[in-house]
Amino acid sequence: MALRTIVTVPDPVLKKKAKTVTKFDDKLQQLVDDMVETMRQAPGVGLAAPQVGILERVIVVEYAEDEEDEEAEPRLYVVINPQITRTSADTEIAPEGCLSIPGLQGDVERKLAITVKGQNRHGQPLTLRLKDWTARIFQHEIDHLNGVLFTDLATKIWKPTEPVEDNV
Repeated sequence: MALRTIVTVPDPVLKKKAKTVTKFDDKLQQLVDDMVETMRQAPGVGLAAPQVGILERVIVVEYAEDEEDEEAEPRLYVVINPQITRTSADTEIAPEGCLSIPGLQGDVERKLAITVKGQNRHGQPLTLRLKDWTARIFQHEIDHLNGVLFTDLATKIWKPTEPVEDNV
């Protein structure tokens, strides 16, 4: 595994749409491993391949579902070609940060629950039913695959006075 450089604004790769992954080969496995290591080192809770300069539909997310249980182990998700197939009607506006937009935070409205279909790192189909903060992280990362940044969606943007937690 190796750390990759996280691309930051205004790099044009962040505004491009990523391509569907069709080859589940050693190169993809290396990308996934590198992305996980890079996300953890950053530190962040999610990372999309365009954020490391690769225009492929790959995301990694690591987050503990139970935020109040300090001993809860974070779950690692690796999703190739993710698609949101169902969303709740309910939404919530909450602050987000991004590893590719250091020093800014913004209020973004997101669905509270989503269903994501895609493939695991070996090409097998998977379906995830996600809610709350985990659903927010996935929506943020999938937006990256479509060239959309949280600043494109934010109702308010600011420079935080404290370090941003849970950068996605």
